[in-house]
Amino acid sequence: MAIDLLYFSWVREAIGTSAETLDPPEGLARVSDLVDWLATRSDGHARALADRGRLRAAVDQIFVGLDAPLGHPREVAIFPPVTGG
Repeated sequence: MAIDLLYFSWVREAIGTSAETLDPPEGLARVSDLVDWLATRSDGHARALADRGRLRAAVDQIFVGLDAPLGHPREVAIFPPVTGG
């Protein structure tokens, strides 16, 4: 099942693209499993996803923790923490 992956800010810069559609392997149960798999795709992915404490995620536009169940999403966004007023 293909997933649209969206990357923002320095995550996007390190990976070198703002979006990609990938077909991850079966058996990825949590968002963190997807992040682990993504980190193996390139040096940029590994660099961007190395510090999990600096990452946030949204599954189908709903904010979730990296330990959240992955399910069968259409879209997963990965980004740094956001501040603002």
